[in-house]
This record gives sequence, C-alpha cells and structure tokens, in this order.
Amino acid sequence: MITKQQKNEIIKDLKDGLKNVSIAMFVNFHGLNVKMVSDLRRLLRQTGSKYFVTRKTLMKKALEGSNFAGEMPNLEGETAIVYSEGDPLSSASVLNNFIKKNKVLKILGGIFENQFIGTDKVVALASIPSREVLLAQMLYVINSPKRGLVVALSEIAKKKQA
Repeated sequence: MITKQQKNEIIKDLKDGLKNVSIAMFVNFHGLNVKMVSDLRRLLRQTGSKYFVTRKTLMKKALEGSNFAGEMPNLEGETAIVYSEGDPLSSASVLNNFIKKNKVLKILGGIFENQFIGTDKVVALASIPSREVLLAQMLYVINSPKRGLVVALSEIAKKKQA
C-alpha cells in the first residue's frame, strides 16, 4: 500500500514528465511479462522515451490540471504510459513495432501536439516512416525525371550508333 505522500510524489513526477512532452501514449499492458517489459524499456530508451506504470486514478489526477485539449481516452485495464520529449514518430514506431511483434500490448490513445488523440491516430503516427526514409523517398522523386531523361537519351544514342 502506498502512502498519500508517495501518491502525491507520483502525480508530481507525472505532471513534470508530461509538461514538455512531444507524444504520450496510453497502453494496456495486460499479459506483459518481465522479460518483455525489459525489452520494451530498452527499445524505448534508445529513442529517449520512458515507460511508466501507475494506477489509473493517479494518472487521471496528473492529467486533470493539464492544458491538453480534447477528451481523455478511456483508460481500461492495466494501464501504462509511454512518453517522449524527443522525436514523437520514432517512439510511436518503436511501440507499434513491439506490439506487432509480441501481440501483447494494446494502444488506448495518447497525447500529441497538446491534444488527446485516439488509438487510430497513434497508429497512424507510428506508420509514418523515419526522417531518413522520407528524405530518401523525396530525393528519389526529385531525381526520377532526370534519370528517365538520361536513360531515354542513352537509348537514342545507342540506336543512332547502330
């Protein structure tokens, strides 16, 4: 049993952690074993994200005084929060890939750009490719017409030589 002082400390820590958050995701972790939790925390740590488990009532109290717009998602079951002040897409992607691989966690919703968002939006954010992949795709699109022109000109040159 935790004391009232410990509860207040948890609420304060959550409020402090969520002040400058770029993304926060609420997950139902029912069925997650210790090894999986360790793996998940290690993967999230690489993206600068944190995985925090607390009681739903304490989480709700920490979010009550926040300036997040919209309606808070329904937190059902055993709930944890994953939050990051860094790149929101990488932490959402890591979490989504972990869920696909292990089929244990369930995303309940989240916070993005100071708004509460639903499960579908969190999954949509997780499916956006990384910055490097997007830059490579953009570079391919930019170079594609030039490449096509070069190939066409080289084919014309081959026909003239033959």
